[in-house]
Amino acid sequence: MNAPSETPGTRGAPAGPSPSAQKPPRPKSARRRSRELALQGLYEWQVNRAEARVVHAHIREQDEYNLCDSTHFDALLSGCIEQVAMLDAEFAPHLDRKVTELSPVEHGVLLIGTYELQHCLDVPYRVVINEAVELAKVYGGTDGHKFVNGVLDRTAKDLRAAEVAAYRPAPRKG
Repeated sequence: MNAPSETPGTRGAPAGPSPSAQKPPRPKSARRRSRELALQGLYEWQVNRAEARVVHAHIREQDEYNLCDSTHFDALLSGCIEQVAMLDAEFAPHLDRKVTELSPVEHGVLLIGTYELQHCLDVPYRVVINEAVELAKVYGGTDGHKFVNGVLDRTAKDLRAAEVAAYRPAPRKG
């Protein structure tokens, strides 16, 4: 008689996915590393009130920096710091609280996502949102990724209306 954890024809072998069915995690792309490092830099900038040049220098000293897309990292970190007021103004209407009440991680992720929506038009809006959600999942609070998803989805409608409309089907009538 087979034990409940066995499948027919595999007497004595545990049921479940075979080792070959389990895929190893994909290595992080250079752009994802750039976003992670930019988020770390924005966190340092917000919490420590460090000067942008000091934050840049600190991040460049990290081992991970050699694996990132340095051009994208520089654009994200510098752009977010230089344009913080403008970026905040883009996503603030979609918040359920004041920008000043956001955690440094949520704020940093929203800055990066909004910057990419506005300036990195080669990156599809859905990729921007997905990357921001992934950052929030890894570095943010328990449900922070849901909050980030909702805010950036509404921000994308403002900043990339044509792209969003082209992707989403028109509502049904009747």
